[in-house]
Amino acid sequence: MSKHDQAGKAVEDITRLAATPEETRTLLEHQLDMLWSQPGRARQVAPMMLWGAPGVGKSSIVRGLCEALDIGFIDIRLAQMDPVDIRGLPVPRDGMVDWLLSSQWPRDPASRGIILFDEITAVDRSLQVAVYEMILDRRLGTLYEVPPGWLLVAAGNRGGDQAVVTTMSSALANRFCHLEVQPQLEDWLKWAGAAGIHPNVTGFLRFRPECFHDMEGDLERGWPSARSWERVSEVLHQGKLSDRLLELMLGGLVGPGAGRELAAFLDWAGKLPDAEMLLQDPESFQMPRRADQRYALCAALVHFLWSGPTDGLEARVDGFLRIGLKMTSDFAAMAMIDALSAASRRPEGLGLLLDHSLYERWTQRHGQAFRRHQPGLAA
Repeated sequence: MSKHDQAGKAVEDITRLAATPEETRTLLEHQLDMLWSQPGRARQVAPMMLWGAPGVGKSSIVRGLCEALDIGFIDIRLAQMDPVDIRGLPVPRDGMVDWLLSSQWPRDPASRGIILFDEITAVDRSLQVAVYEMILDRRLGTLYEVPPGWLLVAAGNRGGDQAVVTTMSSALANRFCHLEVQPQLEDWLKWAGAAGIHPNVTGFLRFRPECFHDMEGDLERGWPSARSWERVSEVLHQGKLSDRLLELMLGGLVGPGAGRELAAFLDWAGKLPDAEMLLQDPESFQMPRRADQRYALCAALVHFLWSGPTDGLEARVDGFLRIGLKMTSDFAAMAMIDALSAASRRPEGLGLLLDHSLYERWTQRHGQAFRRHQPGLAA
């Protein structure tokens, strides 16, 4: 086999074995369970190395898991550090050298959490060497030992991503369990619903999923990624910009191509009926003819379903289900999937939705499409 064929096969193998964000989260939980069930064997639990393109949300996955489990999270941005920040500061004392360790390292032996060494592939060898001992042996000489409840995780970009990359030594690489994190829109949309991402962002990405993560353009400027779409959401929530200034901001965040497409999408979305009023008057609902408007309206309905005042929640749930019964199954199923994903914003509303008298009727009409789009959930 030629070197070219070998390289091609290596890329194919990496792509085939890439983990979605949800799979990555599950594997991190698995490592935590191993760590907590056998704290005396902490050194036998492999630290995790998360590989992926810039902006795929590697650090966000770890942070979100720690928040969900209510455990500690220490984010070590290695590109902003010197070796002394890891090893400690040498201090002369009584004719000898003592060491002052950073206060960021966890001390409580009963504590639990994740220490993330982010940007490990973006630093020079001297800093990589500084973290070797902690990652390999969970200690810094005789001065410090990582409490057994803490999982060690590293993250970095790949050599082909046009990011700053320093090759990892084979000795360090062999101690990790390596995961290639592949961006996936469906996982991101589940997170986006709970995180309050602007409905025009989720609606647009439903309509144009190929714009979610695209590294084919000028990577020295703005380009579409999970990170940049989150920032677009913040701009849209803030408002206050003219159409021209908004288009400049969008192009600066996700590139001119995706920015122009989103601007056109926003223009058509602005001509839709008021989604908030439709939830109060579902009988007036009519499905738009344009596909982009259908996606925009579904996203807006889900947003206003959970974002309004509590005293009107029951009426909005009723309106949402009545509108769903008037939709085609593909869009009704998509709206329900997004509504269930975003229900964590209003836990009391989930019961109102699932226990509503119209839900069984909705299931009879759209359940097959729902299961086809989301086989892991029951409807």
